[in-house]
Amino acid sequence: MARRGRSDKSGAACADAREVPVRNGGFVDYYEVLQVNPRAEIGTINRIYRHLAKRFHPDNPETGDRKMFDQLAEAHETLSNPEKRAAYDLLYTDAVDDRLHLLDEAIGCESRNDDRLVRERVLSVLYTQRRRDLYDAAIGEVHLERLLACPREILAFHLWYLREKKLVERTDRGFAITVLGIDEVEASRMRTREGQAQITAGDS
Repeated sequence: MARRGRSDKSGAACADAREVPVRNGGFVDYYEVLQVNPRAEIGTINRIYRHLAKRFHPDNPETGDRKMFDQLAEAHETLSNPEKRAAYDLLYTDAVDDRLHLLDEAIGCESRNDDRLVRERVLSVLYTQRRRDLYDAAIGEVHLERLLACPREILAFHLWYLREKKLVERTDRGFAITVLGIDEVEASRMRTREGQAQITAGDS
């Protein structure tokens, strides 16, 4: 996001922001990678990074994961540096706005209270993300929490339920809809269309 009329320091920050990697045409959420709140302090970021780095270090015979370890190191390098983090947060804000548009695209303006509707919204959002990017279809739990305006403990219940039903799966990037989940979304939409058609026919 180029901005004119800024100081040289701001210009340097924008240069750093352009170095933030983009994978599969999508923004890399470093906060999600490190599983921290975007408002987390540096001490928290360092502590969580050390914990996760130990878990995913390639030398760990049980849970080592080179790809995940590299992502953690990349995220920590940016978020532990105040200037790089400030530049990154400019892009992060745009990415969050894009995810909010994703919610609108997926569910429109339906009620947000019923448990079944919450699960339908989760599936609908994940369905839309899978349609957008087949190979980067996951959305992190923190993002889902914000998108759905659903408290984490309540969302955790619904994600557990959907996983048990094999409608969603957990990946190293978050949650993604499965083939069974896609079938459920499409069947639900078909039932909705049929119900609307019956109502229209009854009014005619």
